[in-house]
Amino acid sequence: MLGSSALLLQEGLTESLSGRFFLHRCMHWSFQECADAFGWNLRQWLYFGGYPGAAAFVKNEQQWKRYVSDSLIETVLARDVFQMCRIAKPALMRHLFALSATFPAQIFSYNKMLGQLQDAGNTTTLAHYLKLLESAFLVSGIEAYSKGQIRKRGSSPKLILWNNALINALSTKKFREAVGDPVWWGRIVENAVGAHLCNSLSGVEYNITYWREGDREVDFVVTRGPKAWAIEVKGGRTGKLTGIGHFRRIYPEANTLLVGEGGIPLEQFFKSDASVWFGK
Repeated sequence: MLGSSALLLQEGLTESLSGRFFLHRCMHWSFQECADAFGWNLRQWLYFGGYPGAAAFVKNEQQWKRYVSDSLIETVLARDVFQMCRIAKPALMRHLFALSATFPAQIFSYNKMLGQLQDAGNTTTLAHYLKLLESAFLVSGIEAYSKGQIRKRGSSPKLILWNNALINALSTKKFREAVGDPVWWGRIVENAVGAHLCNSLSGVEYNITYWREGDREVDFVVTRGPKAWAIEVKGGRTGKLTGIGHFRRIYPEANTLLVGEGGIPLEQFFKSDASVWFGK
């Protein structure tokens, strides 16, 4: 058990003398694990995320934010990513991570990122850095769904952070402010659903994407072989036009899943391994 050194392990596995190996991934702590260990309710887990080492600081939010930022985020970026990979523009990767934390669960075109980031280089560099952040279990840029393709090449990625603590540690909002802002809290819930999918469905069996056509959007599309599930998240965010009906008209064989109000209760969804909803 080597803490956050995911890239260090992966680097070692490629050596010729490493022999055969079997990977057992220990992902971010789930809602059930944090509820059992610390007595957290769902809102606390959605805000403070699944880092057990940070749980001791939750009563002092300023200390908690500093701990996550300095001990977790900075450690993974500086020691894991920068030392194990050749990063031509480390400042750009830091800014890309901060941008992802500022816009969780949002679709962000690479060209729009270029306008937001300093010394951004080109879209190929940004896509490569997003892949590195994903390999460190920090941020995924999930791609658009297109039947017959695992990923729609060149699509704008949807930014999903693998742990909500990464978002709220860098945010100026405190717990009460975050819960009281329906738009922001909706993003937090949607990101948590995406993170739960990423943590639970890692591997080649599942693909996690999103779908958008015009102003219609499906939050997540999970595919497993020929089967597809369109997932809509109801987390309190208003003004969002669902695309489930339109998606079903284009892909009538697809299944649908509503998470949140009117569907699977959030607590039940987060307490279960995500694979139980997709035929396992």
